[in-house]
Amino acid sequence: MEQKKFDFYDMTSLKSYNLDKAIRYQLNLLDTLDVYTRKHSENVASITCRLCEYMHCSKKFTVYCTISAYLHDIGKLFIPFEILQKPSALTPEEYEIMKKHTIHGYNLCMKDLKLRPYATVALSHHEALNGSGYPKGLTLKEIPMEAQIVSVADQFDALVSKRQYKSHIDISEAIKLMIEDTKPIKRSSSDVHENVGRLNKFVVKKLLKVVLDDIYLEIAFTQDYVEELKAELARFKQIDKYKEKMNAAKKEKDKNYYLEGIKALLKKGETLENYDAMSDEYTEAYIMRKGMIDKLYNEIKIIKKLRV
Repeated sequence: MEQKKFDFYDMTSLKSYNLDKAIRYQLNLLDTLDVYTRKHSENVASITCRLCEYMHCSKKFTVYCTISAYLHDIGKLFIPFEILQKPSALTPEEYEIMKKHTIHGYNLCMKDLKLRPYATVALSHHEALNGSGYPKGLTLKEIPMEAQIVSVADQFDALVSKRQYKSHIDISEAIKLMIEDTKPIKRSSSDVHENVGRLNKFVVKKLLKVVLDDIYLEIAFTQDYVEELKAELARFKQIDKYKEKMNAAKKEKDKNYYLEGIKALLKKGETLENYDAMSDEYTEAYIMRKGMIDKLYNEIKIIKKLRV
């Protein structure tokens, strides 16, 4: 039995705005980017949309932030492919080139009337409240709220992608790193504001709610699959009973009766010879998914204890 694919980033809220029509022009530009950057942009937009909803932003502002999030990395169109796709860590020189995607993105947006409203986030999504970000080293209220929201979504997706999470199990470790970035750090230079961290605390608090929602969704999704497996295992158990009775039957008529019962229970691709092995596979999947649900509930406990 194949489990339906769980969508790590629930797009329900995003789709409810029918943004595919509103941003078709902008997405055409993203098609020229590499697959990872395109997927990252979609993920950041989805998270941003949901953050805005938890922050009770107006629909107009939510749509604006979501489109801005789609386009936040549009400046990477101008970053050399060998740097954008480099599998290992960037050198200091390469990192300086990569950082310029913010300026490139801003300039691109400003040159196009359709993109101009989204130039702010393209420029400022790597700024930090304490002034340690780039390209301008802005602080606090100098950074537009839309950029602060996208920054949280951007950093979270980068962490998740880097660690290649297939489920929300252990994702509390990523959340802990996000929380650390809301805390003040010791002054390392005169340009760093020592009373705040890099990320907006309020937005990160809402991120916890988004993640918890996703974990509950994954639990429900997995539980549905567990129930399907449970039903299949009950079917295999019934086959076992019929097989025992068939083997114990003295009369050929009775043997055929139970054999027909077995055949009625077998599904496509299953035979008397292979159903034991298939039953073992289903049992293994059942145990694994049950264990996954327990771990997901444990993640919920951990995240609920976290304080931003």
